[in-house]
Amino acid sequence: MYPYLRLAYVMQSERRKPRMGLFDTHVLPMRCLPNDLDGFLEMNNGRVLTLYDLGRFAISLRVGLWDVLKREKWGLVVAGSSVRYRARITGVQRFELRTRMVGWDNRFFYIEQGMWRGDTCCNHALLRTGITAGGRLAPVADVARAMDHDGASPALPDWVTAWAEADAHRPWPPTLGTASTR
Repeated sequence: MYPYLRLAYVMQSERRKPRMGLFDTHVLPMRCLPNDLDGFLEMNNGRVLTLYDLGRFAISLRVGLWDVLKREKWGLVVAGSSVRYRARITGVQRFELRTRMVGWDNRFFYIEQGMWRGDTCCNHALLRTGITAGGRLAPVADVARAMDHDGASPALPDWVTAWAEADAHRPWPPTLGTASTR
């Protein structure tokens, strides 16, 4: 189940905090709750992605994107993601969810997120995201201007552009073949 109570708490608490710069790293202290666990008593990989949602909601409030979305009647969409899992997060462990805007290309915004326990990065994600207007992607330059950013995106790191280029070669729709009826 989606953590609506956690989302409400995050949204309420982040509203009271000072504004951040568009490229600053947002840090959200969290704890692994019992309903975050899988059968091995560690954080479920699907829950990691769900908690990343909370980090993106939090940073959108702090950088002013949330107000722009409401004003323009725009929405948010995740268009792709790549996640690495490297260390377990177990029940009641504390960790930090770190989120930052990496930059954008001609279609998408790239966001980096990670869950950290002290100096240990437990998991890390790169997300390709977009802003939707009327069911279509809004031009990234329009979104940046609406957020009072008139400049270009910082140069995307090589690993981000390599991932985006590799994903562009992935066939869509996928060719999975026919399902077995046995």
